[in-house]
Amino acid sequence: MNMRFTLAALLLAIGLSSASAEDWPARPVRVIVPVPPGGAIDIVARLVAGRLADALGQPVIVENRPGARAVTGSEAVARSLADGHTLLVSSDALTIMPYVERKLGFEVPGSFAPVSLLATQPLVLAVHPSLPARSVAELIALAKSKPNAFSLGTGALAHYLAAETLQRTAGFEAMHVPYKGGPAAVTDLAGGQLGAALTGQSPMIAYARSGKIRPLAVTTRARSTALPGVPTLAEAGVPGIDLFEWIFMLAPAQTPEAVVARLNAEIARALGSPDVVARLGAGGFEAAPSTPARLEGMIRDSLARWGKLIPELHLKPE
Repeated sequence: MNMRFTLAALLLAIGLSSASAEDWPARPVRVIVPVPPGGAIDIVARLVAGRLADALGQPVIVENRPGARAVTGSEAVARSLADGHTLLVSSDALTIMPYVERKLGFEVPGSFAPVSLLATQPLVLAVHPSLPARSVAELIALAKSKPNAFSLGTGALAHYLAAETLQRTAGFEAMHVPYKGGPAAVTDLAGGQLGAALTGQSPMIAYARSGKIRPLAVTTRARSTALPGVPTLAEAGVPGIDLFEWIFMLAPAQTPEAVVARLNAEIARALGSPDVVARLGAGGFEAAPSTPARLEGMIRDSLARWGKLIPELHLKPE
């Protein structure tokens, strides 16, 4: 009797899961962005959401839910029904949370179902034109000539970790100045309040093209299409670093595979359209659709990287 009951329950669950996938979406889809409006994550989320709404035949509503350094919105999605009607658009900063947040009401990646990578952008190492360094080699030599020869601003914890990776790899130290966002760091760099900065490419493009800052290198394996004249770190003499910002979409864990597959296919189609590629490129991003498996692999690799570095830096959970 118990075995028959269990089998019946299992078949019912499978049937419900299958039905929900076939009927999806049955109502408007919410895309939670765990940071305030106007930033890179928000811009990418709204661009993709607009295309998904056209493809799915239901409104796709972007809801900014900032708080607790992006934990609040992320946790809301992790605790949502796994029916494909609540999604999260986040960044690689999610892979840092487990090491710096004292109380995290979800697991990374266990509480989520990867859907797709959306967009990437390199980090850029740049200096103020008054700093006597026209290359990465000259910047390193300047830093080694005396302690704290220049200040190095970063716009986020992920940028700071990238800066530490660079300094450890290249063997130099600079005076770190943290900012709450890349735009603020780049504004001070252009104004001469900083000697150097390492942030996402997006806020640097206009200043770099106007000559108000001097980009020395990008942190990716390949050169940036937005700043093609700027060498990679490897080309500049510091090999072995491939770091970039990435924005992606997740669903709650246990979301039906058919729903994830449909989302993944529609995202790939949207990110393949020339106008979306152009709009992302204008902001310094590259469209980067992926399989769910590749996104999960990136998340696990990032967790492993920061899980090794963060304890060495003695960063305490807050």
